[in-house]
Amino acid sequence: MTSVHPPYRYPGYRSTGLRAPTRPLIAVDEGLSEITGPRFESDVIGPSDYDLTRQHAGEPLGQRIILSGLVLDEVGHPIPNTLVETWQANAAGRYAHPEDQHDAPLDPNFSGGGRCLTDAEGRYRFISIRPGAYPWLNHANAWRPAHIHFSLFGDHFASRLVTQMYFPDDPLIAYDPIYQSIPDPAAARRLIAAFDLSLTEPGFALGYRFDIVLAGANATPVEA
Repeated sequence: MTSVHPPYRYPGYRSTGLRAPTRPLIAVDEGLSEITGPRFESDVIGPSDYDLTRQHAGEPLGQRIILSGLVLDEVGHPIPNTLVETWQANAAGRYAHPEDQHDAPLDPNFSGGGRCLTDAEGRYRFISIRPGAYPWLNHANAWRPAHIHFSLFGDHFASRLVTQMYFPDDPLIAYDPIYQSIPDPAAARRLIAAFDLSLTEPGFALGYRFDIVLAGANATPVEA
């Protein structure tokens, strides 16, 4: 069966050649720390952590979006009260990070990081802005598609997942080696959010649905 996840080394994605293991991996038995915890309470989340447009004095520039979806385990059961974190570039395609030297403006009203806990039905919800594409040095004329990074803990440490979400109809996806590194095309398509009119709030923000499966045959691919 074709793997859901990208290989450690993918020639088109240059930096994997520097960090991919050069020796066979060693299997380690799961212990108590891998099959239990962590547990998060609501007091770890600030009142504006889920709304990236309300973390500063003013409104960030860009198209407002609402992101929502279910977090599921390998058999499709929702995972409540688990931590979901996101980080992203601003509408101009620049991260609020000192190492990002892209020649694009920073937005003083947008830091690009959010987090929330899933509710009793395993659902998360963020308000943000659609990030811009940005150039990177992987190959000639290389541009990353608009994307948002996700980190999820699941119901135990071994189920932790780091991945990224793309937007539908983005022409840059076809040229992106990170997306193309996923061997199974059906699995790769699970990284593309779906526009959802029921999540859209009139006159305010467009809605996108992005469900995340932490393990199993239908797992969301990890970020390469």
